[in-house]
Amino acid sequence: MGKIIAVDGPAGAGKSTVSKIVAAKLGYTYIDTGAMYRAVGLKFLRSGQPLTENFLAEITKDIEIKLDESAKVYLDGEEVTKEIRTPEVSKLASDVSKFGFVRKKLTELQREMAAKGSVIMDGRDIGTQVLPNADLKIFLTASLQERARRRFEELKLKNSSVTLDDVEKEIFLRDKQDSEREIAPLAKADDAILIDSTNLSVDEVVEKILELVISEK
Repeated sequence: MGKIIAVDGPAGAGKSTVSKIVAAKLGYTYIDTGAMYRAVGLKFLRSGQPLTENFLAEITKDIEIKLDESAKVYLDGEEVTKEIRTPEVSKLASDVSKFGFVRKKLTELQREMAAKGSVIMDGRDIGTQVLPNADLKIFLTASLQERARRRFEELKLKNSSVTLDDVEKEIFLRDKQDSEREIAPLAKADDAILIDSTNLSVDEVVEKILELVISEK
């Protein structure tokens, strides 16, 4: 059975991009936990209701979230891969993740996915909370300015009208929310290996992780 790899880090650090490539090269399953929280955020957004604990608990209780091998995301049977990638849903993902029952529900789903091994899972609390016994833990980060630039370039390709300044402010707020929340805050696990990708290409980060996987054998 292959290894379980946990990749944590702040918004826009390149976790998803790098993890997808590493998974493909190793023949592993890629699990995007951030997409799962975005799916919860999207379900709440579509409801049009105020964010209350009781209402969120109600819509989360029987929520069905699935990720297929091509990284498509399904919410209650509907593909929502593109819909979950807006700045509005991104902020809501952070908002709903503050609630313990949401994290408990999604953590259960994530651990079930990882139980078969040969997975690379990315998020913000994988190495510290979800998979504390992962075989390899990576904390991937980059400067705020570089992370904002990358996310801005992604949004431009989707014809988004947001400005670079808007994106930087959104990521700054997301960092603050993620690191200061009471439940499972964003933090580097003590045994995680730090990779700063500010001045590295995607290929260079992928190569570093592959070398670490090999060295762990």
